[in-house]
Amino acid sequence: PAAVALAVSAAHWPVLTAQALTLDDESYVTNNHLVRHPSWGSVGQFFGEVRRPSTVGGYYQPLTMTALMLDWALGARVDDLRVFHRTSLGLHVLNTILVILILYRVFGRPVPAALVGLLFGVHPMTVEPVAWITERKTLLAACFSLAAVLQYLAYVRRPAWWRYGSLLVLFSLALLSKPTSTPLPVLLLVLDVWPLRRLSRPAVLEKLPLFAIAGVSAVITFISQAETATVTLPHEYTRWWIPLTVCHNLLFYPWKMVWPAELTSFNAYPEPFGLSHPRVLAGVLGTAVLISALVLSWRWTRALLAGWVFFFVAVFPTLGVIGFTHLIAADKYVYLPVLGLLLTLTWLLVRLSVWPGAAARLGGRAALVVLVLLSGAAAYGTRRQLAHWQTTEALYVHMLSLTPNAAMLHDDLGNELTRLGRLDEAITQFETAIRLGPELSKPHNNIGVALLRQGRNTAAIPHLEEAIRLNPEFAAAENSLGTALAQLQQYDAAFPHFQRALALSPYMPDIHVNVANILAWRRQWPAAAAEYEQALRLRPDLAFAHNGLGLCFVQLQQPERASASFREAIRQQPGDVEGYRNLGRLLLSQQQVAEAIEVYEAALRIAPDDKLLQAARNAALARRADAAP
Repeated sequence: PAAVALAVSAAHWPVLTAQALTLDDESYVTNNHLVRHPSWGSVGQFFGEVRRPSTVGGYYQPLTMTALMLDWALGARVDDLRVFHRTSLGLHVLNTILVILILYRVFGRPVPAALVGLLFGVHPMTVEPVAWITERKTLLAACFSLAAVLQYLAYVRRPAWWRYGSLLVLFSLALLSKPTSTPLPVLLLVLDVWPLRRLSRPAVLEKLPLFAIAGVSAVITFISQAETATVTLPHEYTRWWIPLTVCHNLLFYPWKMVWPAELTSFNAYPEPFGLSHPRVLAGVLGTAVLISALVLSWRWTRALLAGWVFFFVAVFPTLGVIGFTHLIAADKYVYLPVLGLLLTLTWLLVRLSVWPGAAARLGGRAALVVLVLLSGAAAYGTRRQLAHWQTTEALYVHMLSLTPNAAMLHDDLGNELTRLGRLDEAITQFETAIRLGPELSKPHNNIGVALLRQGRNTAAIPHLEEAIRLNPEFAAAENSLGTALAQLQQYDAAFPHFQRALALSPYMPDIHVNVANILAWRRQWPAAAAEYEQALRLRPDLAFAHNGLGLCFVQLQQPERASASFREAIRQQPGDVEGYRNLGRLLLSQQQVAEAIEVYEAALRIAPDDKLLQAARNAALARRADAAP
């Protein structure tokens, strides 16, 4: 295991320098105030919000969110993802070791177990869960599920109440990480059929507590997903949609495992989605052949059919029977299910090594050599795949090269170009996204934001209004529209949009600041101060909120609190002279001329050409000269 761990670490080592953020990383980390402000309160909110998680749309996953929060506490940042990736790589290496231990516990042969585990660890399809920050949930759930399988094997060998109790705990932790671990009780029954060969009435009854836990988790998952995202039930699909999806994926995943080329996090449904599409037709024909071959194999061995049933049951929650995504497949979905195929592969290697005859033994050795060579090729593929994850722009360019008509990818690439300040290129991407997906609300909001940054408020407003029309509960679009109107000095028109945004998303500090700004304009100082304070509770590093709060305290004649706010603004953003400017004025009003001069001179060291600062410093110097005896 130690040698395999080193090899897996070496293959995935470039992930430590990867800086790509993609798809839902924004809600999990970038704009998640609970993750970005570690505290017991954040942990309580993660675990307490069962029916309706407030910061991430979708199913209940408190352990994953807590793990990401702990990484932030250890120094992870949006512009430096090394800590996130270090933890994810460590989990992947641990999962690889758990796979090896399971294979060894089942078959008792260390070399085949280690080599099959090596192939799992360095395979390019493991790049997505390791490099994608959001997929910490996949790694955590797999870790606890694999540990549960290993503990179950120990329980089967030597039954004890504490082993069974730890199995229940591990299963619960897996579900708290990601509910795709729900089928684990069925997977243990498959193992009872093969390779354990212990399926019986007592073996079924002992799984009842596991099924009870799985049932509770399934109900929570459905409710939280339906409350905060989307769920498509089977009867809502067209007649052949589900069978075609299942057949497509039962060929798609094995093919990608054998030939892991053109891997992407965005596997869209083939268009048109029917037998006229070659991929769909190949999936149907391939599934028919596969099922026939597996059924026939039962006459000689249980290994092939049991391994595939394990894979199918484990991957079933993500096959699209109950829809929760617009994608047909993803590498991350097979991270745990592949254990079933690994069991079959290890069995085959063991059989080759024990068959009688010199030719069979030679074949067994040759198979091990081939496995080593395949692992080397897989490690090379992993390195190539990780190259796409070094920057967000490179990742989206790669995904668009494989799926050029994906509106969401053009929209996300536009967001990254906006962040980089390449606004004209970003607007082009947003326009393409709107053309390809006119029903999508986000591209309209994002092009509106880009136009606002160019100072084209009038052009931005129709796009922001269209975003709200398409999604009446789009808090970011309401906030953007309010910003556009406020920048046009239409403050009374902007205020209802900020209020609506705040009602939809009360945990966004920027919205609280915008509401506070309007209240301050209306000279409603206590209410404005309360909104600034709420924004700072959510995000204490907002220098402009500290400045705004300080100005409110000035108007409320609370100079000590105003001074503390301005000094905190300077501490949080020492390169911004606004805090210095406000503190200098306050000190002058308190007749603290000498300290005001020091503050202005400190600001001028940052912005030596600022004429207003120069004038304020000179006025303070003149006051000091006038006051001199």
